[in-house]
Amino acid sequence: MKLHVFCFDLPHSDACFIKAYPAETTEAFLDGHVSAFDFFGGVPISILYDNTKIAVARILGDGKRLRTRAFTELVSHYLFEDRFGRPGKGNDKGKVEGLVKYSRTNFLTPVPRVPSFAALNAMLEERCRARQSEHAGRHEQTIGERLVADQAALRNPPAVPFESCHKCATKVSSLALVRYRLNDYSVPTAYGFRDVLVKGFVDQVVIFHGAVEIARHPRSYDRGQFVFEPRHYLALLEQKPGALDQAAPLQGWTLPESLQHLRRLLEARMGNRGKREFIQVLRLMEVFSETIVANAALDAIRLNAIGFDAVKQLVIARVERRPARLDLTAYPYLPAPAVKTTSAADYAVLVSGRAA
Repeated sequence: MKLHVFCFDLPHSDACFIKAYPAETTEAFLDGHVSAFDFFGGVPISILYDNTKIAVARILGDGKRLRTRAFTELVSHYLFEDRFGRPGKGNDKGKVEGLVKYSRTNFLTPVPRVPSFAALNAMLEERCRARQSEHAGRHEQTIGERLVADQAALRNPPAVPFESCHKCATKVSSLALVRYRLNDYSVPTAYGFRDVLVKGFVDQVVIFHGAVEIARHPRSYDRGQFVFEPRHYLALLEQKPGALDQAAPLQGWTLPESLQHLRRLLEARMGNRGKREFIQVLRLMEVFSETIVANAALDAIRLNAIGFDAVKQLVIARVERRPARLDLTAYPYLPAPAVKTTSAADYAVLVSGRAA
């Protein structure tokens, strides 16, 4: 696949940092800075840029740059001086241009074969560290030895981390979907038609209503994709349980075998009402983890306590780390119940009025 690489160079020492991203976006540009500052352990006094539209909204008549909002937030957070090369003059920033060529030749040739961006970037970071033991140009000292002087001049980063994301205000659709960068992401159905704030990170999309986070999804870089969280639609399905098997948001949702077995038992014993109870069991995952709910369902099957109420009590017992009240063997101090078959003579006593 095609990669976009963020390149950061310290000219005095020739120490470098590079990181690969799926696309050249605002959030990748911001994340690259945060990662580079973490890698070098500080913030440079000034940074030289080309005139990328991610950083420069417009070049004014006097040559000054009007920053984009996202770049202004970055500069204001880290308090470094931003400088820009002349448009079309690559020699103004020859060091980083050389780094682009060097990294392509030495780090990305042959083309790496890795399972994920995380693995690729871990490999690139390791190669950047390994380069510090080399000599650049005619310098007698290694890159790492000269990096010590650079790091002494770096500013300490702020105590509060910078949130490297692209922000976008929008509205939830009638299908409980939020559109961001040509893809649709689900939110709980209760937030239909509400105003929300979308924060697009490199690997995640997080959606807020006011100050409350209502959804978090893996980021999609395709177009026209629907990214669903099945739990967002369970409240609506509880009202229409017949749509459980046809609902698009639930397609491809693989449930643990214990939950699938529980559904078969519920529907066998209760029919359509069992389907609604199964949805209620699934709704427990709106609050508790899938593992806890699945293990509670397994306990309910073992105890032959087939129902939503039983599973709920077992889930709460697991969370509170106590024995479930459904299992009376855990409470030996309770008197054992004695239940006998009622006879007609017992009712005759009540009718005669001789009952004590």
